Amino acid sequence: MKLVFFDDFKLGVVKGDAVVDVSAAVSSVPHTSPQDLINRVIEGWSDHQGNIEAVVNAESGVDLSSVQLRPPLPKPYTIVCMAVNYMEDGTRDEPAPINAFLKSPHCIIGPDDTVNLPDIPATIFEFEAEMAFVIGKRAENVKPEDAYDYIFGYLNFIDGSARGVLPPGNTFYQMKSRATFAPTGPWVVTADEFTDPLNRQVRLSVNGEVKQNYNTSDMAHQIPRIMEWVTSIHPLEPGDIVATGTNHRGLSSLMDGDVIDLEVEGLGNLHLNFRDDLKRTWARETRLDRMDQGLEGTTPQLTGKYAEGS
Repeated sequence: MKLVFFDDFKLGVVKGDAVVDVSAAVSSVPHTSPQDLINRVIEGWSDHQGNIEAVVNAESGVDLSSVQLRPPLPKPYTIVCMAVNYMEDGTRDEPAPINAFLKSPHCIIGPDDTVNLPDIPATIFEFEAEMAFVIGKRAENVKPEDAYDYIFGYLNFIDGSARGVLPPGNTFYQMKSRATFAPTGPWVVTADEFTDPLNRQVRLSVNGEVKQNYNTSDMAHQIPRIMEWVTSIHPLEPGDIVATGTNHRGLSSLMDGDVIDLEVEGLGNLHLNFRDDLKRTWARETRLDRMDQGLEGTTPQLTGKYAEGS
């Protein structure tokens, strides 16, 4: 099942090229916000699934193109992002030590929304294509063999980064938790319809050109280990998001007027726009392009505020 919020945060299910409003099926669920509603629906899925399916089977819905899709998880309590969690197409000799960071719920935006690049002296803005999973029930000290029992579903996730902010060694909060820096969607696909999450192709295009293209089979610390490690540190609640990391080799600069499309195989297409009021520019080369040229680091800013020599 593909769960969405649309228009004024009505809960819906995607059915082919249509979306069916299933608000009536969960009208008895007490809630204080759209996120509270989806958290409660996820937590009580065994009670709600049948009613939701009945509405979906009975209704034809409305065309997807006629509605505004919203973030499927508008403000989760917790967003955990795995760091350096890919073998980079086998170029790493061994996995990096398992690591993660928290991202502010205020970063969340949804399909067709606009990423705003802030007026800060970042060396580059990179947005990382990732597969994320959604927690289905309270998870604490989960054993690896039980990990998938705690997953409700999966969704496209983009981890925005403002690289190079100062001071060195004190950057992750500033770099990762900017407003609009966690695009998600267009929907959550329930786990029963998303088998084999560790063999899914991830593609991100910038202005129609594929930049990132990798498979989740390249993941260093896989989902059972992620769940074990994260829940050994703190609990996860229904509706929380865990993003599994990215292959960095295809990352490139993002700037004003860009449009990007992320598609994790089986999770739909997440389309986004970029705005930079400063109109800064960078070369279009990826990290892999620079590696092939024997160059280190990310491509430098070419023009605009904060460019070297400006």
